[in-house]
Amino acid sequence: MISFRREEPVIVQGITGKFGSFHTKLMLEYGTKISAGVVPGKGGTSIYGVPVYDTFREAIKATGSRISVIFVPAPRFLVAAVEAIESGASLLVAITEHVPIRDSIRCLNTARASGSQVVGPNTPGLIIPGSIKLGIMPSNSFVPGPVAIFSRSGTLMYEVAYHLSRSGLGQSIALGVGGDPINCTTLTECLAWARDDVRTQAVVVVGEIGGDAEERLAEYVTETRFPKPTVGYIAGRYAPKEKKMGHAGAIIYGAYGTAESKINAFTQAGISVARTPTQIPSLVRSEINRSLQK
Repeated sequence: MISFRREEPVIVQGITGKFGSFHTKLMLEYGTKISAGVVPGKGGTSIYGVPVYDTFREAIKATGSRISVIFVPAPRFLVAAVEAIESGASLLVAITEHVPIRDSIRCLNTARASGSQVVGPNTPGLIIPGSIKLGIMPSNSFVPGPVAIFSRSGTLMYEVAYHLSRSGLGQSIALGVGGDPINCTTLTECLAWARDDVRTQAVVVVGEIGGDAEERLAEYVTETRFPKPTVGYIAGRYAPKEKKMGHAGAIIYGAYGTAESKINAFTQAGISVARTPTQIPSLVRSEINRSLQK
């Protein structure tokens, strides 16, 4: 993931839509520098003082931005994402829901070929508290600090941040990888980024049933001897099998993707697992204290 600064210029694709305009206003109020919007056919207009362009190429030429937040509807997502990548965007934060799996795969392949990074789709976005907000999260849950949160669930990311903040543990970053079966940025990639981030002293991973993202993360922790204290939480412990539970990626088939499998993988990797979100702050403090005593 690229570095972020408060003054980093940002482009919003789909800025004039109901959802895009609402959250653009909130991002601006947080201090994010929204420099341009992109909506085909609405070039030359503006919203909240932000100029709107017909194409991403025009917007990036005018602003020099390398970040896009995408609010366009799912049927137009792939075209918008590919346009941004091919125009030179380094980071795309894809808020869009209901993106077909094949479109997510095509987007990911295009991004990899160009050296760009995509967060999402179906992500709440990311926030570096006190610096920049790229997404739809309620900013009052987050305060600056040393704990990174990486989550498959948006609402649980907010809840975990709230409990950490109330306990005096602020966040260096909070990022939602998205609730779809395809995450263009994985939990493991997030952990690899946190390894080198000097602001991050500890990590909280919020997983959920379905897929094998948590098991892969546990393998990474073991194989690379991940040095930073890590606490995990798995949502969906009591979910019925073969029934989607809120997210398209949160579904158990037989023994595949169960909460037990993920909890066992975390435990074997030395990751402390919280039974409830309220237990997370105390586990984080214990893990930090333990690492300082080594």
